[in-house]
Amino acid sequence: MDTGDPSSFEVCFHDRWISVHPFVLSLIAAAAAEKRRNGVQVMGRVPAIQSMNYLTRMKLFDFLGIPPPREITEHESAGRFIPVTQIRNSDELHGFITEMIPLLHAGPAESDPIKYVMSELVRNVLEHSDSPDGAFISAQYFKSSNRIAIGVADSGQGILGHMKQHHRVSNDREAILLALKPGITGTTSRFGGTETNAGAGLFFTRNIAKASQNYFAIYSGDTLYKLQKWKGKKLTLHPDATNDPHLIYSGLPLWQGTAIGIDIAMEQTQSFTALLRLIRDVYSVDVREGKKKKYKKPHFV
Repeated sequence: MDTGDPSSFEVCFHDRWISVHPFVLSLIAAAAAEKRRNGVQVMGRVPAIQSMNYLTRMKLFDFLGIPPPREITEHESAGRFIPVTQIRNSDELHGFITEMIPLLHAGPAESDPIKYVMSELVRNVLEHSDSPDGAFISAQYFKSSNRIAIGVADSGQGILGHMKQHHRVSNDREAILLALKPGITGTTSRFGGTETNAGAGLFFTRNIAKASQNYFAIYSGDTLYKLQKWKGKKLTLHPDATNDPHLIYSGLPLWQGTAIGIDIAMEQTQSFTALLRLIRDVYSVDVREGKKKKYKKPHFV
């Protein structure tokens, strides 16, 4: 994406091949929707290569507002992918989840973590992003590795803009790392959040990916946090995301909103119910400890 000229928005494609994670598809769709809403011209140099058929079927060109290189015959998506979808309110989210789950051809053990992650990530956008365009979500199933890749993005105020309302954060890196901790939400400065927002969504999502040794990345502002695979036989969950194997890239091209990518194994090594119980236990302990530390601080009158 070329963002150098504020009067236009240009998306360029490789002229021989392309492989795109839903994380990137959702981000580009969110960016294009925001530009078009503000009257900015969206352009694209689209080569007539086989890879473009995939992007056409994933509905990317619908959101770019530019014609695909050629018309295609749309095959049934059931069990294989979910094209880019825009969700602007809770009713659309409920309808999307209801229609999506049967397409996966998976039982509750496989579909529950996918349903949970999609609901949490989109709900975060609707409640915190302050974006009139809502959330953009897409997914792709990979048969060879039996995993589903999910991307959710928005063009709202970003994590820093949301977190600094109630927390002392000075840059995107600090804001992202704080948002990944349990019991922290941008809606209040209280540990443990509120009755309607406990600050658990990103913490749970990160650890669902970690449990199955899969991809998790979050990009907001000029910073991207990426989870790496952990070594060892025993799964250990850390409240602080920097204690997990990870990479942090700062100084990236500015992305005003938030984009999240996650891969989930369709066959969990342990039941989703047991995994959630383990995550909740770590969450509860860390929140209790956080409250104790806060109340132990000296107060000067």
